[in-house]
Amino acid sequence: MEKYEIVIGLEIHAELCTESKLFCNCAYIFGALANDCTCPICLGMPGTLPVINRRAVEFSVRAGLAMGCEITPSSKFDRKNYFYPDLPKNYQNGQVSFEFEGELRTVALRRIHLEEDAVTGDPTRSFMDFNRAGVPLLEIVSEPELHSPEEAIAYCRAVKEILEYKGSLRCEPNLSLRPKGSKELGTRTEIKNKNSFQELIDAMEYEVKRQARILDAGEEVVQETLLFDASTGKTVAMRGKEEADDYRYFPEPDLVHVQISDEWIEESQPTLPELPAARRKRFISDYDISPDNAEFLTNTRPLAEFFDEAARLSGEPTTCANWIMGDLTRLLNTAEIEIQDAKVTPAHLNELIQLIGDATISGKIAKSVLDDAFETGKMPKQIVSEKGLAQITDTSEIETIVLQVVEENPGPAQDYRDGTKKAIGFLVGQVMRATRGKANPQLVNEILTRVLSTD
Repeated sequence: MEKYEIVIGLEIHAELCTESKLFCNCAYIFGALANDCTCPICLGMPGTLPVINRRAVEFSVRAGLAMGCEITPSSKFDRKNYFYPDLPKNYQNGQVSFEFEGELRTVALRRIHLEEDAVTGDPTRSFMDFNRAGVPLLEIVSEPELHSPEEAIAYCRAVKEILEYKGSLRCEPNLSLRPKGSKELGTRTEIKNKNSFQELIDAMEYEVKRQARILDAGEEVVQETLLFDASTGKTVAMRGKEEADDYRYFPEPDLVHVQISDEWIEESQPTLPELPAARRKRFISDYDISPDNAEFLTNTRPLAEFFDEAARLSGEPTTCANWIMGDLTRLLNTAEIEIQDAKVTPAHLNELIQLIGDATISGKIAKSVLDDAFETGKMPKQIVSEKGLAQITDTSEIETIVLQVVEENPGPAQDYRDGTKKAIGFLVGQVMRATRGKANPQLVNEILTRVLSTD
């Protein structure tokens, strides 16, 4: 690979969350019986009249604005010579910026356009399921400005964040090699429909090596569309790679042109959510958290919103971040759910932090309270009250227990008096054990130190 430069352009397909399909009123219900979510328009029957889904166009405009694109005021639908309408060249000349290897990278977009999803089939028999046909897809096409599989993955993650933080994406890299120093692009291959970042990087890494072997042998790379077989770790030919002429586009006669006015664009701008990069920057400046923590907390939109609200309620952003990235993430991973599906809310976390702050419970007990809240949805104060978990702060009660522990453990007590100060840790543990963790640890240390110093 010392001889070659990798050149990658990416086509990313994102399914839009509309209630109906792109050209008809059919809903797409995942898992529905085959061909149950269809109508004559979905099936492309002659004589049907499709109508564009306004919501899909609105989502497309918002995506274009989020990526800094110029919105084309008038767009037409073209049809391929087989039934598969799409909307080419709608939103153009945007860009996506992301961090890669400590540097800010910016990749230009060739276009964003709206199109239909395709049908699904069964490779073992002659069968087609048209349920998915007509679901609106946003295709985001980058310029070939990426130069490694790892950089391509970083770009995909950035696009995913911009669109919805977490969404259904299918990525199709167009990859070629050229001699280092050359400005001319090599022959490209396209790898179809990867929705796993791990499979995507495995496919690109294999394809880089395959093309390098072909070029090293003095042969030519064939321009073709490939599938990646995860079981073998290899790409296999699917069909020859088409150019635009192969599709034989012609204007779609049944769909009017889409006119997007300046007023429409102006109305759409305020509806854009705070984008991930801006939110990370705000978290760092407003909440004084580290860039790594800000990266973690903006990994998904619901997670970022949860932290934002918890930090606002508690006024303790660092403490909130630690609980979210630690114990709460542990519970979510164990339950295999996302934070928006959990019974714990920012109000729960705020109340838990307050209970620790006013010394009602210790940090150790707080962990068990969070576990209970996660399981039941009960508020922390209710859990503490019902289970009698409040810390013992009565100094006389703690002193009684301390004197008993010192009497029962003369060896460690004498070790402390003889200068082995770390011996107090064992005695603290015994007091906490005797109180089932409810004694205030600070008071325990203070009283133990006093008792051992005076006896």
